[in-house]
Amino acid sequence: MRTRARLRRGVYIIPSLFTTGNLLCGYIAVVRSLQGDYEWAALAVFIAALLDRVDGWVARLTRTSTEFGVQLDSLADVISFGMAPALMVYMWALAQIPKPWSLAPFLYLAAGAARLARFNIQTQVQDRRWFVGLPIPAAACVLAAIVFYSPARVVDPLTSILVSLLVVILGILMVSRLRYRSFKEIGVRSRVSWMMVSVMAVAYFVVAASPQVIAVALSFAYLLSGLVPRRAAGSRVDPRAAVTEEAHADR
Repeated sequence: MRTRARLRRGVYIIPSLFTTGNLLCGYIAVVRSLQGDYEWAALAVFIAALLDRVDGWVARLTRTSTEFGVQLDSLADVISFGMAPALMVYMWALAQIPKPWSLAPFLYLAAGAARLARFNIQTQVQDRRWFVGLPIPAAACVLAAIVFYSPARVVDPLTSILVSLLVVILGILMVSRLRYRSFKEIGVRSRVSWMMVSVMAVAYFVVAASPQVIAVALSFAYLLSGLVPRRAAGSRVDPRAAVTEEAHADR
């Protein structure tokens, strides 16, 4: 009995290990950005987003959601998808231009933190099929995608201003009321989920052929999906939904 209890307690650590890996990737992205290695910084953000998604799936699969895991996930998100991409894009394209353009990454960071805070204090759980506002990992992946596509430091002032405008737009979308698909309605044990795993395995080889182009295409496709008009999608509360660790992932 004691061995089983200890094993059960150990299982609760597994989702938090993925979250800690997410945080580590955020740290690596910050360090690489300061070193001027923007390509690896972008890759670290992508890996952090993958780990952020996996920790929710693992928590659901093992039924090990905890309030500690929820809070750790939020703090990791601020670093990996707020501070890390903000610093990365600032060093990559905005450090050499004057204010107020160079303040765009701070606005992005503030908007991301506000979005996480708004999510955490919601007293009612929205329809789990939708996110309210652009999820912060998705916003971070947009920035990582454009940096990964062209990792050389930007020296053209006009291009820097356009990047600054994109960063501001991402911040606005994060605190907006637009609806973005969450894909959380797909159960971990369902046939559909395993079919998605198979599709992702095939997609790996497609991405490997031209990773820069695919990364930009996928990130911007999801970004634009929230702008498609919907008939009050996700406006009602889902009574079956619960605030669990996987519900806090990919915000």
